[in-house]
Amino acid sequence: MSKSPEEEHLRKAFGWAARDTSGVLSPFKFSRRATGDEDVTFKVLYCGVCHSDLHSVKDEWRFSSYPLLPGHEIVGIVTEVGTSVTKFKVGDKVGVGCMVGACHTCDNCKNDLENYCPKMIQTYNSTHYDGTKTYGGYSDIMVANERYIIRMPENLPLDAGAPLLCAGITVYSPLKYYGLCKPGMHLGVVGLGGLGHVAVKFAKAFGLKVTVISTSLSKKQEAIERLGADAFLISRDQAQMEAATATMDGIIDTVSAKHPLLPLFSLIKPHGKIICVGAPEQPPELPIFPLLMERKMIGGSIIGGMKETQEMIDFAGKHNITADIEVIPMDYINTAMERLVKADVKYRFVIDIGKTLTPA
Repeated sequence: MSKSPEEEHLRKAFGWAARDTSGVLSPFKFSRRATGDEDVTFKVLYCGVCHSDLHSVKDEWRFSSYPLLPGHEIVGIVTEVGTSVTKFKVGDKVGVGCMVGACHTCDNCKNDLENYCPKMIQTYNSTHYDGTKTYGGYSDIMVANERYIIRMPENLPLDAGAPLLCAGITVYSPLKYYGLCKPGMHLGVVGLGGLGHVAVKFAKAFGLKVTVISTSLSKKQEAIERLGADAFLISRDQAQMEAATATMDGIIDTVSAKHPLLPLFSLIKPHGKIICVGAPEQPPELPIFPLLMERKMIGGSIIGGMKETQEMIDFAGKHNITADIEVIPMDYINTAMERLVKADVKYRFVIDIGKTLTPA
């Protein structure tokens, strides 16, 4: 007979989990493994709320397994390290992002691209090496192999730095990989939400000209005056779109809702690139002729490997890049999820785990 989540390991743990496709989260007792030789254990202080958490708790991508305890933007303070750990010590500020394991033998792993490993182990809703479920950061403690621990820069506040472990690397990695990080380039950012606002900040730190592309005029002042975008474009305004024809070197599309791609192709120059990092529930229509006629490209990207994630967070520390956040108590999470559906947050919820997660 299989063991309950509370009995699988010796270390008692507590968090909030969803039990079914309603997505409603409630207090949940489970267990974490003891600190292994290569493991780092830390007390969770903050955990960001990612849009993928919402998709997952409601099983909108059709691969959720319950009980599901989300959270992959996890930061805190080290409380224990294994005997073979060399990079971290008790008291260090650390984080865990979207993955906690991989095969370490495939070509992707050998090239520091664990995020593309076919056996990548997600921080939650996945199966660990020992066959037990992985549980995320809406919880009091975290245990992970040192390879998957990120050192947080001293100058970055942990609460506003937490979302960078997903949102930050999700936009940083494609800007680097697709060569859209060279000073003087013109980048379009589609959507000004959790990913989009961070994309603007990283792009400006790279020295790019940035145009935010949105359906909402209400975001124009925020984009330009506070986030530092150079221009703002209403995608439903045909005159504005025509005036911006062939002006951008590339576009990073952060929108997770279904939306047309065809209008975006007119904005990029010949040989330009549109990079999708949002994950809509329904696949978009892909216009082929714009790709053929001007050798344009559409690509994708998902997070980044551990080496690049550390590089990203160090870059953020150097340039004082943080997410814009609304800190919430643990018992507000279901309301936060409802607001997330409506895009009613600027721009990321972060749960104050350390002060508000209390056992039932």
